[in-house]
Amino acid sequence: MKSAFTAIIGRPSAGKSTLINTLCEEKVSIVSPVPQTTRNSIRGVLTRPEGQIVFVDTPGYHFSEKKINLHMKDVAEGALEGIDLVIYLIDTSRHPGKEEEDITRLLTFHRKKLLIVLNKTDAKASMIKETRAYALSVFPEAPVFEISALKGSGIPELLKGLWEMAPEGELMYPTDIYTDQDPEFRIKEIIREKAISIAREEIPHAIYVEIADTEFRGEQPKQTLWVRAFLVTERESQKGILVGKKGENIKEIRKSAQKELSDIFPYRVMLDLQVKANPKWRNKENIIKKQIY
Repeated sequence: MKSAFTAIIGRPSAGKSTLINTLCEEKVSIVSPVPQTTRNSIRGVLTRPEGQIVFVDTPGYHFSEKKINLHMKDVAEGALEGIDLVIYLIDTSRHPGKEEEDITRLLTFHRKKLLIVLNKTDAKASMIKETRAYALSVFPEAPVFEISALKGSGIPELLKGLWEMAPEGELMYPTDIYTDQDPEFRIKEIIREKAISIAREEIPHAIYVEIADTEFRGEQPKQTLWVRAFLVTERESQKGILVGKKGENIKEIRKSAQKELSDIFPYRVMLDLQVKANPKWRNKENIIKKQIY
């Protein structure tokens, strides 16, 4: 029996969240084209006859002096503590840059447990040869896999490599579990994902979700979870964009989130969703610590 905690590390928008969802064959992590969508360390569990691999999705690794980005950088680095394997995910549609140099320095101490994964190899502007050459120049002993996390190509070969490198051990989670996220966290993430999908420019980075209260109503098997939540922006002027003309945007966010949450949980989820502002919250340590941990 094999068992391994496997961190997925890469620069922003490398496709880490898409990869963990593809590997686990479930919606584990929210996904959007916006860099830095993932703010926390999120675990997805894959159980097969070979054993169990717990994948750890991490925020895109990059350096910034902003408080919120420093916290996300700490989360990514913390995910490497006590890890069994590391997937270094590299976006082949972009030239290796400063962020890759920072990541290679970070992973120097983990080279014996490292797998290099070249993602987006299906992209028209993919630079596979250049990226492979770069990866092998810094980690010549690491196995290299070419994949498209979005389309699923190369995933069987990657999984085979992971099982071969995984140490022996017992299962860490029950076989029917695919993530250990608590319900409140999942609700906040799905709402945030739907808000990001209709927002623009800086607004996706200026949003967080706050749960005011929850209440179960009705009897099983027809229970309904009612959730009162707030989409919180950084400026008063951003509220109107999320609400939209005649409330169209907030209605779309609510309906889309309700549908997905009702599919995820074994009960119906209904949302009372409102928008408010918390000026300059990304500079407030107490707020950041509640959102990123």
